[in-house]
Amino acid sequence: MAEQTSPDRTDDNITLDAQDDRWEWRRKIRANPRKHLIYRIGVGVVGGILVIAAPLTGWLPGPGGIPLFIAGLAVLASEFEWAQRLLYRVKDWVKTFTTWTGKQPAWLKALGTLFLFLCVLVGMWLYMGVLGVPGWLPDSWETFLHKLPLLG
Repeated sequence: MAEQTSPDRTDDNITLDAQDDRWEWRRKIRANPRKHLIYRIGVGVVGGILVIAAPLTGWLPGPGGIPLFIAGLAVLASEFEWAQRLLYRVKDWVKTFTTWTGKQPAWLKALGTLFLFLCVLVGMWLYMGVLGVPGWLPDSWETFLHKLPLLG
């Protein structure tokens, strides 16, 4: 079995080199220029759609567009070196942020969680203020929500 090394982060090529690819099936695609072009276009379209969908879904309650952005970047990084470099930066930033948050006191973590929860609630309230209270909610919830400012 061949020894795996980490990809060269200083290489300025646009696409990944064959030696940077750890999958045999993709090395075979790269051997045929026509298949490789079609594959690159497909990877670019799928990754681009995921990255574009990220901000479009970012306002929705929950994790929003962050997972879509990371997934799109991962798809693009499978073929394009610029995306791979950006993905490495994002991974490094997340690792640094996770380490920093892990060192914070419990009261600050709880305060951050409460703040995030309140942001989600405000986002849902604004969403329903613009589009209306969904009819599929239980009647007791709809009655309560219609009593709130902007939703009545």
